[in-house]
Formats: sequence, structure tokens, C-alpha cells
Amino acid sequence: MGSNFIYSTRDHKFIIKEWLDGEKILGLDRFKDYYGLEDVDGILDQALKFCREVVAPSNDDGDTLGAQFDRGQVTVPPSFHRAYHQVQENGWGSSNKDLDGEGILPGLLYGAVHEYMIAANPAFVSYVGLAGGIASIIKTFGTQEQVDLFTPKMFDGIWGGTMCLTEPGGGSDVGDMLSKAYPTDEPGIYKIRGTKCFITAGDHDLTENIIHLVLARIEGAAPGTKGLSLFIVPKIWVNPDGSLGEPNDVATVGIEDKMGLKGSATAVLSFGEEDKCRGILLGNPPDERGFGEGIAQMFKMINGARVDTGHCALAVATVAYNNAVQYARERVQGRRITDPKGPRVPIIEHEDIRRMLLTQKAVLEACRAMVFKAYYYLDIINFSEDEGAVREASRRLEVITPLIKAYCSDQAWELIALAIQVYGGYGYTEEYPVARQARDSKIYSIWEGTNFIQSMDLVGRKWRLDNGNVFKEWLAEMGSFLAANRQEETLAREFALLGEALAAYTELLKTVTGYFMGELRLVPLYATRILKATATLYGGYLLLDQALVAERKLRQGQEEEVFYRGKIHTAQFYLRNMVPEVVALVKQIQDGDTSALDIALEAF
Repeated sequence: MGSNFIYSTRDHKFIIKEWLDGEKILGLDRFKDYYGLEDVDGILDQALKFCREVVAPSNDDGDTLGAQFDRGQVTVPPSFHRAYHQVQENGWGSSNKDLDGEGILPGLLYGAVHEYMIAANPAFVSYVGLAGGIASIIKTFGTQEQVDLFTPKMFDGIWGGTMCLTEPGGGSDVGDMLSKAYPTDEPGIYKIRGTKCFITAGDHDLTENIIHLVLARIEGAAPGTKGLSLFIVPKIWVNPDGSLGEPNDVATVGIEDKMGLKGSATAVLSFGEEDKCRGILLGNPPDERGFGEGIAQMFKMINGARVDTGHCALAVATVAYNNAVQYARERVQGRRITDPKGPRVPIIEHEDIRRMLLTQKAVLEACRAMVFKAYYYLDIINFSEDEGAVREASRRLEVITPLIKAYCSDQAWELIALAIQVYGGYGYTEEYPVARQARDSKIYSIWEGTNFIQSMDLVGRKWRLDNGNVFKEWLAEMGSFLAANRQEETLAREFALLGEALAAYTELLKTVTGYFMGELRLVPLYATRILKATATLYGGYLLLDQALVAERKLRQGQEEEVFYRGKIHTAQFYLRNMVPEVVALVKQIQDGDTSALDIALEAF
């Protein structure tokens, strides 16, 4: 089969030890007694080795055997069981979601570990991550009794977890959901009735129980999203002493037959078919207006999940890129255009192959820079006692979350297409891994709110936070970076291009503000392009910042000259080939073309 796990720790070591202030994160009170900068290499090397030897071998089984549904039960391949239990036992799993857990890794470090795990088997990681994520929601909003009853076994990976939002026919329109909750004679206990679909890890045989968080409307609550509440709904009821009771009337109707991630069970779940499904309300019942707390609770997890989704797309696309590089080095075909009668050469020596490979490398490193900026901010938010730093990190994270989710997942699909092109006809076959990477990657632009939803979150909410000051501060950071480096000679052209893009983007803000006041339909029409322009601008800034670090290392006579010069060339390529797209996109948006709105429906 075509599974081929090729990965490296080098970019992560650069990010943590040389670019971002990893020493600051590891020096926080939460971590200073456990880790130091000198531990980074060992942790990452060990994690990559573990993922190569334990997780990656399960990837082929996930794609060929997949998750199986038979008579209401879901099973996953035996190799998933081995990987799952070893991940949990080695401390690489659900326990890292417990912010108070003993010896957890900071997000900056665990993000790298998690990336190797995704890359090794993207269908596997949801089983690991969801339990910890759901447990953290219960720990944040639940009573002490609920926390004690559910979270220890979830953080340990003994119990799984899911988030149940989507309903058949409902899609992204959460406010229209039909699932209902009815009070019982027991305080805080409700009867749950409804059907949920597209539930990742909705059923499986990896754990002895699965704890579902179900979004439903209590009878009499307000319509729309404001009336929704969140309920803890165990697959098997949990007794007050923590032992398992009887099945809780949660039935698996089936699992989806998907184009990719076949080892990840995406289930249709029915709650309360026999009127015996019980759910425990998380937080408070709806207030006097009928407003519940469910959406606010849910978004505590969703925002983190959006960063994770972008990270998943990045990891899958990186495997495709790494395999394309290896193939291009080994595949001998054609001659140099400058020596047509000379010997045949590896295709990596051909100009267009180099363009395709460097496009992948540049965009992937821009995406990774965004993702790890987010993990850095999350560490500050979760563990720093510096209120000013926490406030700034929170405001920055608000802006970049939709960029990470949408840009990384949109780009992954395009980058994997380039990896396939490098292979030529072989890339279109399942004998080689890149076809699978394409199938696995497409879901990420749809998960956790489609990328259009992310773009509307950016222009409709993030631009306006705190009267627009959050976004102004984010833009000002790039402006300050440009001003501080105007005298830079080696990258002068790249800084000029970033400055042009930033100036054009400033004009874009004025244009779109006018659309809000006038032709409102143009806002959703252009929203995805606005997000792409925003993310491309940000990616250029981050890669230039990394290139400055690489330049300093070269001046200091550091070893690994190839790596550092590669960083500089990668930044130059992104700034000269991707960042100018910002100016072009701004011109498109300013043109205000309404053809897509004016064309008759019958003409499609």
C-alpha cells in the first residue's frame, strides 16, 4: 500500500527554540520544574520515533479495513487499539488536555507531538483528542460532582468523548436543530430525544464508554441558537460511584461511507428512541428569557478545534510534500533544458518541479508559523500570570483562529494537488501515498464550520471586536515590524512587497466597510477572498520574521547553512509569489463585480 510516513522535527525545533520565545513558555511557573529548552530536542525526537513505530503502521489498516458497522456496533482495526493504548500510556494522549494535569506538555511542545501523530495516521487522532477536549469542557463548566465523575477516566483515555451538534438536514445552521430535552423528576437530569449526524468518533470499541456532549433545546426555551443547552449524555449510564450502569438509549444508526479518513468512524446517532436516554445539564438551565448556555460552552471547545483542524490539514499536506520531494529526487526522467543532449537527470532538477515543490514548502511553513503562533498564545492565555500578556495573546488569537482553520485547509487541498502533479500518473494511483492524502485532506475545509463561516467570522465579527481595536492592533503589529526593518538590505525587495500588500489591505478595509453600509450582498460574495488576502499577508509577515532569524544565525556562523539559507529562500519565494496576490485580490474586491449575483438562476 501507499502509506509512507516521512517527517522531520527540524522546523519545529527552529520554531520553538529559535523563532518563538520557547524559553519564556517553558519558564512559566506551570512548566519550569518539568522542562527546559534543553529538553526540546529529546522530546520531539522521541515523539517522532514513537509515531513512526507505533502510530504510522496503523494508517494502512485505517484506509483499507476502516471503521466497520455491524448490527448497531462500530469496530476499528486491531492496530488502532494497539496505537491508542500506547499513546495514552506514554502520556502523548488525552491527558494533555487537562490544564492542571501532572507533567503535561505546553501547547507549543505538544503541538509538535500532535502534528507527528496526525501525519502518521490522520484517521486515528480524533479518538485520542476528543476525549480530552470534551473532558476539559466538563471541567470548565461542570459541577465538582460532574468533574469528579467523568473527567478522570476521559483524561486517562479509558472513556471516549464526542461533541454532538449537527443534525440531518441542518448542516451548519445550528439554530434550527430539533433535538429536545425534557425535565425529569431528578434535578439536572433531562430526557434527550433527537438525531445527530456527522459525529466524529461517535461510536467505536476503543474505550469502555463514550461521553457525548449533546446540544439540545430544553422544552420552552427560546428559538435559535440562544435557546440551546449542552448535556452530558453517556453511551452507558455512569452510576454515582463511577461504575457503569445500563445502556443509555444511545443508538448508532450507521456510519458514513467517506472519501477519506476511513478509519475514523463518522456516526449517525439516535438519542431516546425508547424514551430512556438521560442527559445531565451542563451549567444552568435557560434564564427568564429562555436563553441557554450551550453555544457559549460549545465555543470553548470549537475555537480550539478550529486551530486543530487547520493543523490537521497542514500535517496531511506535509506528508504529501515530503513524499513528493523524495520521489522527485529518485525519479530520473528528461534532460536539463540547458543540456538537451546530456544525461537524464532526477526530476527535482527540472524548473517546474522545483516551482511546485517550493510552493508547497513555502505555504506549509507559513501555515505552520500561524499554527504555532496560536499555540504560543494559548500557552500565555492558559498559564501566564501576566495580565497584560494574557490580554494581548487573547486578542491576537481571536484574529488568527479563522485564518488558521480556513487558509491551512484550503491550501492543503491545492498543495496536495501539486504533490500529485510532481508524481505524474503515479500520483493518481493508490500505490503511492499522495492520492490518499488528497482524500483525507478535503474534510478539513468543511469541519468545525465551513471555510465560508470562518470568512464571515473574520469580516463580520473579528474586524469589529472592541470597536475594531482588536484588528487594528493586529495590523499595527505588522506595521511596526515593517518600520523596524526598513534598513534591511538582504530582504529589501521582500519587505517592500509586504509593505505594498499591507497598504493595499488597508484600502480593502475601507472598501468593505463601504459594502457593509451600501451593497451588503458583496460582503459574503467576497468574504472567502478577503480571508485569503488576510492570511497571505500574515503568512508573509511571519516568514519574513523567520528569515531574519535565519540571517542572524548565518552571520553568527551557525552550522546547518543549508537549513537557514533554505528558510531565507522560502520566505523570498512566498513574498515574491504569494504576497503579491493580496494586491490582486484587493483590486478584485474593489471592482465590486456583481456577475454572480446578477446572473439568472436558470442560467446555472
